[in-house]
Amino acid sequence: MCGICGEVGFGVPADVAAVQAMARTLQDRGPDAEGVLGQGRVALGHRRLKILDLSDASQQPMLDSELGLAITLDGCIYNFRDLRAELSAKGYRFFSTGDTEIILKAYHAWGPASVERFHGMFAFAIWERDSGRVVLARDRLGIKPLYLAQTETRLRFASTLPALLAAGDVDTAIDPVGLHNYMSFHAVVPAPGTILQGVRKLPPATLLTIEPDGSRSERVYWSLSVGPRPEDRYLTEGDWRALVLDALTTAVERRRVADVPSGILLSGGLDSSLLVTLLARKGVTDLKTFSVGFDAVNGIAGDEFAYSDIVAREFGTAHVKIAVDASRTLEALPATIAAMSEPQMSHDAVGFFLLSQEVSRHVKVVQSGQGADEIFGGYHWYPRLTGSTDPAADYARVYFDRDNAEMRETLSPDYLDGDHSRAFVDRFFARAGEGGAIDRVLQLDTQVMLVDDPVKRVDNMTMAFGLEARVPFLDHELVELAARVPAALKVEGGGKYILKEAARKNLPAEVIDRPKGYFPVPALKHIRGPYMDFVRDVLDSAVARQRGLFKRAYVERLLADPDGTLTPKGHSKLWQVALLESWLQTHGV
Repeated sequence: MCGICGEVGFGVPADVAAVQAMARTLQDRGPDAEGVLGQGRVALGHRRLKILDLSDASQQPMLDSELGLAITLDGCIYNFRDLRAELSAKGYRFFSTGDTEIILKAYHAWGPASVERFHGMFAFAIWERDSGRVVLARDRLGIKPLYLAQTETRLRFASTLPALLAAGDVDTAIDPVGLHNYMSFHAVVPAPGTILQGVRKLPPATLLTIEPDGSRSERVYWSLSVGPRPEDRYLTEGDWRALVLDALTTAVERRRVADVPSGILLSGGLDSSLLVTLLARKGVTDLKTFSVGFDAVNGIAGDEFAYSDIVAREFGTAHVKIAVDASRTLEALPATIAAMSEPQMSHDAVGFFLLSQEVSRHVKVVQSGQGADEIFGGYHWYPRLTGSTDPAADYARVYFDRDNAEMRETLSPDYLDGDHSRAFVDRFFARAGEGGAIDRVLQLDTQVMLVDDPVKRVDNMTMAFGLEARVPFLDHELVELAARVPAALKVEGGGKYILKEAARKNLPAEVIDRPKGYFPVPALKHIRGPYMDFVRDVLDSAVARQRGLFKRAYVERLLADPDGTLTPKGHSKLWQVALLESWLQTHGV
């Protein structure tokens, strides 16, 4: 996992200095080495985090002069050794032992379709020296980010949005569609959009080809369809349990590949606990696990140590508990916001930031349980959609932070020109076909909401400390299997039924049957004292008032009653507004 950037000029030379500026902002993502390759109209930049092949042979950008290809890569290809053997049999020779060179050889052997052979998370740019063509790619579930900024004379790309800002010449006007999405979807702005008009992001599972004349084409190389398959009609619940456990075991095993120490982020919930038990039962010893907890506020507990302790004791892990008091949380907020590629309102961002800071002192790779709720139906709104005859309307009712009527009370008229968020859901569900309401919602949450909320948050916060996070629940083969599981076997019993039942022989019952927990940071849900001072300073600043995104009467109402203005998911509307404005100020927008 690393940081990548670059520029493709259209009839003009690439600005190497701009690429160097972007690379400097990516230092935290890749603290171990740096490199820039510039030739004519193309320049590639890289910051390296050494995980595989720790030698200089795997430095990037990597140029294979014999093949006439160069690459800058962020991510990891877990099946690179199998691909290496296949490519060796075809006569390819190798000068390194990592996964980056495998992509170059695979691209030469099979062209852009080579991405369909990769098991992993990745965002990369390949430059074809002889044709001048540049190909950008992103993994199937969007685990690795890739942002784009284009003008008439060039296209720039980078692992983070702030890196593009560092290069300059970006239209930083607020995008009304992105703003509407942010205020509806708990900060999610679906690809290709962002909160800024001048920055887009490459959608997951997409190849973008840029020709020397500046023309471009996109191809989606993988898609997901959630719903039952005719060939599965004779499978029993026992069959599904076995299939799920086998696929998850394979996914966890794939993500063990590393030449550096690794561990697991153990919240004490079902998902992360299951990762621990599967590795332990595979004979992996000296497992390192990490948990974080916060001060309680307003009667809401801030840690789940009681459950993570059970798992750590059961499997004898080397367990580290990180207790964070309220003052440390407040101190970390500015750095947390600076680490966000896009504004992220979820309370737990600062939790992941502080957790990653501590974990990075022990290991360089961790596995994390993100994604299980979206693919196995773990959230509270899924059962409430059972039997829905109007999935889009019912989803909006239980999921949206605000309806469009409240949006008119919230946003300045300059930024409100339609119900963009409801229109997005309507279009998505129409494309999703004839599946049931729960299947359509699971598909939306897996392909969109998951990508630009928890997955992006974990990437941003871990990479702020050069820590590589791997997410086995987003192994694309496991996701494809979960998509076939009947909806009833997901939402029964409050959610994730089939995953819980698959875990019965592997985990203590008190971990499986506990009430669903979250990663709580109560001080950002029930804003008090110095946290309220932080919020007031942001929203009362001259720049916030001049920007005028929000109607002042709405802001004053939130400030007067923060506890009475929570979203249907229980998040603070006040924090959502303040976080966006703070992010804009932090990044000089």
